[in-house]
Amino acid sequence: MAIYSGGCHCGNVKFEIDVDESTTLHSCNCSICSMTGYIHLIVPKTSFKLLTENNNLTCYQFNSKVAQHYFCSNCGIKSFYVPRSNPDGYSVNARCLDTTDWQQWSLEAFNGQDWESHAHKLSHLSAE
Repeated sequence: MAIYSGGCHCGNVKFEIDVDESTTLHSCNCSICSMTGYIHLIVPKTSFKLLTENNNLTCYQFNSKVAQHYFCSNCGIKSFYVPRSNPDGYSVNARCLDTTDWQQWSLEAFNGQDWESHAHKLSHLSAE
């Protein structure tokens, strides 16, 4: 396990995660992930620590309104969110980490365009 920090572009949102460096990242082809270039790193809530005030965040919800997509109110970057597939965890955008170590980790494609049929494949990722 290792601690990584990350955040948004302007620095108003900062966080830390405790993650196994042999973890698998996911690249989703759903509309929102494709448009934002999001690379998922799903962790349990206990492995995520927000270091800045949450008043720098705006929450966007759509469709079922279960997922909570947080983005910086200043620069607009979504560095993490609470995913519908893992409401007991966080999905961190690996691209928002303060390191490029994640580029060496395993990356799997996830078919988010057919989310209902595939979401169960991610549900274990936020388990402690």
